[in-house]
Amino acid sequence: MSGAGPSRGRLREQGAAKARRARLRASAAADDAAQRAGRNGAEAATNRAAPGGSAAAPAASVGAHPASAGPLAGIRVLDLTRLLPGPVCTLYLVDLGADVIKVEDTGAGDYARALGNRPGTVSAYFRAVNRNKRSLALDLKDTRGRDAFFALAKAADVLVESFRPGVASALGIGYAAVAAINPRIVYAAISGYGQTGPRSRLAGHDINYLGYAGVLDQTGTRGGPPALCNLQIADLLGGAAPAAIGLLAALAGAQRTGRGRYVDVAMADASLAHSVFPLHALEQWGRVPPRGEDLLTGGVPCYGVYPTQDGRWLAVGALEDKFWKALCASLARPDLVAGQFALGEEGARVRGELERIFAGAPLAAWAEKFAAVDCCVTPVATLAEAILDPQFAAREMVVTRPDGSRMFAPPFKVSDHPFTVARDAPAQGEHSAEILREAGYDDDAIEALVAAGVVRVS
Repeated sequence: MSGAGPSRGRLREQGAAKARRARLRASAAADDAAQRAGRNGAEAATNRAAPGGSAAAPAASVGAHPASAGPLAGIRVLDLTRLLPGPVCTLYLVDLGADVIKVEDTGAGDYARALGNRPGTVSAYFRAVNRNKRSLALDLKDTRGRDAFFALAKAADVLVESFRPGVASALGIGYAAVAAINPRIVYAAISGYGQTGPRSRLAGHDINYLGYAGVLDQTGTRGGPPALCNLQIADLLGGAAPAAIGLLAALAGAQRTGRGRYVDVAMADASLAHSVFPLHALEQWGRVPPRGEDLLTGGVPCYGVYPTQDGRWLAVGALEDKFWKALCASLARPDLVAGQFALGEEGARVRGELERIFAGAPLAAWAEKFAAVDCCVTPVATLAEAILDPQFAAREMVVTRPDGSRMFAPPFKVSDHPFTVARDAPAQGEHSAEILREAGYDDDAIEALVAAGVVRVS
């Protein structure tokens, strides 16, 4: 009936629009409160640091996380990565004080959130590598989404992406497009095989990059298959760390010259480049010993793992002459000194003697004994034991949160910048509205983008 009032569909649409406006108002109020808190904190810090009105440094930008006094305070990073290598790279940056904006799609977002966790919860893995970051959920396939992205990119210092080569350019956000509006941008691209070469567009994982780089063939025991490791060597040593090094170098250059750079990081390249000992052997001797027969994979008695009486293991790293002699003396076996680097039958005999000796007592007894001997013999701890180790406790590597969950500190200590978790890992689009406001969008414009599905808010 024509005079019956608005349809149910129209009422639902009005209700959704009202709810969006309410969320945006709440977000704006939270932004204002954060800004006031930031200003008050900065004023208090200024008063403490500069008694009597002496000059003090300006407060950091509103978007920076509260622990923004770090060396990268004031640096804005657009993080278009997901899963592990890229997020760990930007984790280094955010832990050093940068403002990292995690730019996610409006669909699934970073699916590391759900990796291995119970339904309805966020994985510990995602929380660990995305702490202190903010999230903007944006449809980069939509022109309006790209416009919003470029509004942010104009003022950004760093961009990190981990798409397959060619995808960023196909989306219209490749280096050339971003550098055209912001010549000082440092644009880092992390991929498996790099932006060039016959495998550049192939998919892969850590195991594949290590396989192609010759690393996997070198790892394992004598006569056994290549050994797998759950520490992602290529992803982290090959992807996250080199990307952070390269982009920080480019950032230093941009601050001097005003010109940014493109940083192309291939995880396979870095795996090959870091194979220092095997590459040295290949250059020096023209061959590499089979796995399990070189210096670092158990080929000599003084460097390897030995089982104990209780089925645990000791790590023996007595490479230097003084350490090996100290080990032999502590075991009352001076006759083994000459067999430190023995190969072949003699090497097997010396290793056998050590195996027999170490099998005579449990790990705890050996750990207690060698704690008083400077000979580089240590227990092989479980991960559960490692996080309770007093050395890591002294280094504050494990931080227990108020909810009982644990966070693990970054692999560096920087003076005057203690590690803190100032912000939990974000929900998808949790900070969309505040980030777009910082880019110059008003609430009506943001609401229109949300209504069109170009932006997602949580």
